[in-house]
Amino acid sequence: MFEFELRAATKPEWAEVAKADFDAFLQDHAACERKAAGLAMSMVQHYPDKPDLVRGMIDLAMEEMAHFREVIKIMLDKGLQQANDEKDPYIKLLLSTVRRNSEMYLLDRLLVFSIVERRGHERFHMMGEALEDPKMKDFYVRLAKAEHRHYTLFMKLAHQYYDADVVNARLDVLLDEEAAIVKQLPYRAAVH
Repeated sequence: MFEFELRAATKPEWAEVAKADFDAFLQDHAACERKAAGLAMSMVQHYPDKPDLVRGMIDLAMEEMAHFREVIKIMLDKGLQQANDEKDPYIKLLLSTVRRNSEMYLLDRLLVFSIVERRGHERFHMMGEALEDPKMKDFYVRLAKAEHRHYTLFMKLAHQYYDADVVNARLDVLLDEEAAIVKQLPYRAAVH
């Protein structure tokens, strides 16, 4: 019930591009994990009247920070530092689809974040398949499973706070928007 398919699959070339500059990919990955934790905590702050959302977002923030710590450890072992924050063009375009009126703002945020996590699930799985180092393969396969939990959490919360027909209709629109975004952006050494 809470699972869905993306409408534009990432082509295998993405993994080759990401592997070709794996240091930059790791830096972007660390930034994504840190930003995801911050986003989850901002949801806790903005929706204190929704206890299930608060609990879910705190758990999510803790897991994202644990992933951040793991990526940073890999980077430090390689002698890498965090890169300067840059606006992720995929996230920027996807967030531009969020309706700002108060009634649907939460729904759109939950669905957009679910789609982002679903894309992360797809790409981490691809990275796990593409890497040769067994430890790194296992790391990304494990992260893909975590992204699956994350995207279904956002979907579960959307269904908890909105009627199924409303959720499904809006998800349909957003999945088309996301597919168009993915098709227009060039692949880069980044998660999105």
